[in-house]
Amino acid sequence: MPANLKPLTALRFFAAAWVVCFLYWPDLSRAAAPSVVAKGYLGVELFFVLSGFILSHVYLTGFGEGRFHYGRFLWARLARIYPMHLATLAGIGVLVAGASVAGFALEHPIAVMGALPANLTLTHAWGLAPMSAWNHPSWSLSAEWMAYLTFPAFAFVAWRLRERPFLAAAGAVAFLFGLYAVFQQLAGFSLTQATYLWGGLRIVPCFACGCAAYLVWRSGALKSRALAVAGVFASAGLALLSAGLGLPDACTVGCFGALMVCLAGLASTGSRLFSGPVGVYLGEISFAVYMVCIPWELVFVNGAQKVLGLGDAPLPLWAWLVFAAGVVPVAALAHHLIERPARDAMRRWSDSGFRLGGVRPGLPVRAAGE
Repeated sequence: MPANLKPLTALRFFAAAWVVCFLYWPDLSRAAAPSVVAKGYLGVELFFVLSGFILSHVYLTGFGEGRFHYGRFLWARLARIYPMHLATLAGIGVLVAGASVAGFALEHPIAVMGALPANLTLTHAWGLAPMSAWNHPSWSLSAEWMAYLTFPAFAFVAWRLRERPFLAAAGAVAFLFGLYAVFQQLAGFSLTQATYLWGGLRIVPCFACGCAAYLVWRSGALKSRALAVAGVFASAGLALLSAGLGLPDACTVGCFGALMVCLAGLASTGSRLFSGPVGVYLGEISFAVYMVCIPWELVFVNGAQKVLGLGDAPLPLWAWLVFAAGVVPVAALAHHLIERPARDAMRRWSDSGFRLGGVRPGLPVRAAGE
């Protein structure tokens, strides 16, 4: 099985773009968003399923063979998400202070000091934050952190089901539908709408689906390139159709698992579909796209409304297109100036044994992106 699954990297950008379209639609029109756009919050579920798949791909065999180091795993995961989280959180604080000085009135309170401790400790999706504040999309990082902390439990189950991948997939889908139904009854709203209160729970069924999807792919179920290509378009089409028709969210999330299997199948059968350099690069900066979308919105929308004299009115189409497209270069800058250097520095520090200066002899420095 190939180590680098480029089609799955490219998929990350589509997940981020879906979320961004969902968040940015009110800046274009106050009318109800088209069905597929209105379901853009499920881009987070797509990230969660992908996370379960990729972490299983990278770590499951080592876990099963006793080569898994929990501490190094957590540090590597923290290096992946925490620097950008801190940078955007600080950026939000600067923007809010600047807006106050410039006389901009923000629609909702953002820099809420009571929510800061939970944000700093990545526990703000565990019910420990009094409200959604600071950089709202970061609640999903808190959910990811919960999944990282409990990864050995997921890996324990997945390793024991590695020879029965379709049983694992059936169990994960049953768990997905069951938990969504129970949560709806108990909470009165869908689990896919949970953020700072129940967001930690929201990742659990998706992560399990990702682990199960990995087992199916690992079993070699897709041996034909043509079947993998057909599967990609079929599963993606079903996911979009499910979202467009307003079917239960569990139906769409279930399609994500099949999509992962087929996209990974492209790589393992030698297809280069969705493996082009542009798509892969956009996938690499997708995390930054997701994290800077709200700070960029605060800057651009408030500035455009002031300059164009719009008041609280939505942006004209041309301005909205500039706004939506502009998040990509902003994210690219954040990726190259903050995310990647900080991630690599944290990993080098780990490789040095957390010593100040230098790398411990005999330990290689990880390559970027590892």
